[in-house]
Amino acid sequence: MPNQSPVVSPHELERSSVVANSTMNRARGLTGVNGYARELGFEPLEFLAGRPAPAWLDLCSGEGRALRQAAAALPATATLTGVDLVGPLARAPAPPVLEEIIASVGSWAPVRTYDLITCVHGLHYVGDQLGLLTRAASWLTPDGLLAAHLDPDSIRRSDGSPAGRPALAALRAAGFHYSSRHHRITLRGGRALTLPFRYTGADPAAGPNYTGQPAVASHYEHEHQ
Repeated sequence: MPNQSPVVSPHELERSSVVANSTMNRARGLTGVNGYARELGFEPLEFLAGRPAPAWLDLCSGEGRALRQAAAALPATATLTGVDLVGPLARAPAPPVLEEIIASVGSWAPVRTYDLITCVHGLHYVGDQLGLLTRAASWLTPDGLLAAHLDPDSIRRSDGSPAGRPALAALRAAGFHYSSRHHRITLRGGRALTLPFRYTGADPAAGPNYTGQPAVASHYEHEHQ
């Protein structure tokens, strides 16, 4: 049997060096070698084009450069929301269509739905990764798109053993699509859903994931159905 892995409280997790000092999205913009378009496999502005009042929610948005760049290209009727635990370090005024929120994505919830929800390499630093995906699914518009990076190896049972395969099976059964090549998970269309997993805690000392950066392991009990 695997050894019981150390787990910490949500407060301890967010104060850990792996989560609180994450620089993954600090300088990432819309385009370029490490831009959102390349990382997500599609152009966010093209996806939002033609909508009279496009709405984009970016979770773990870092400095919010991608949203700020998008704001300049979208109509004044757009709604852009960035949520990050640390938030922008440079306090330049945000464009009128952009709201930058400093909060934990594990507890924050919007008051509206969005056409596009993204989380670019952000789930690597979230305790309850499956819980956030479940909640975000209900924040989508009927024809909206959720796109995030997910490392199945970071999904584990309470004893530390792998739980990525049953987690992916449950996500696919709920309507998600997962690309193992790109480590991207997507969902089309907002919906309320549940997954047969109960979150039991997270381990910020799990070590590097496929990105080569230290990441969090999320622990669950699999509630077989």
